[in-house]
Formats: sequence, structure tokens, C-alpha cells
Amino acid sequence: MGFNLRGAILANVANSTADDVKATIDDAMQSGEEKMLPGLGVLFEVYWQQADETSKQKVISQISQGLQR
Repeated sequence: MGFNLRGAILANVANSTADDVKATIDDAMQSGEEKMLPGLGVLFEVYWQQADETSKQKVISQISQGLQR
């Protein structure tokens, strides 16, 4: 029997407000703990599934620029 990490993360953040989501992201970024990375990945996946192509291209550009540092 496997553990559904994605499902657990989504259940944890279900019905979160915009402020809650921001606080979750800020906390994960400030803590710098690798155990937070799967949660950020799931949040990004939720974003990506809802984003239009223009928004996706903007994020891709921002990420690729950030990787050039």
C-alpha cells in the first residue's frame, strides 16, 4: 500500500484562502527545508493546470532567468 503524497498535500491545503497559500509558500521558502519541496511542487502543479498559455510562458521565462544567476 503506497502513500499518496500529492493527495495528502492537497487535502492539507484544501479550502485555503489566498492569504493561507501565500503564508504556506513564504514559510516553505523561509525554512529552506527540503521536506517542503514536494508541497511547493504540488502547489505549482495546481497553478500550472489552471494557467493559460500566456501565464505559463511568463513563469517559464522568469524561472529560466532566475536560473541564469
